[in-house]
Amino acid sequence: MKKLVLILLAAGGAVLAKKKLDEGRTEQALWAEATDPVQPSTPPQS
Repeated sequence: MKKLVLILLAAGGAVLAKKKLDEGRTEQALWAEATDPVQPSTPPQS
């Protein structure tokens, strides 16, 4: 019975860690998009 509880706790911890990592990646992607350098547009040539 104790082994089952330990396995369940370990699995729960792994799920929480994965969620936290995924949130961090999402946040990092948002910041990367928000802080991308702006490329100057070239005027159209006639």
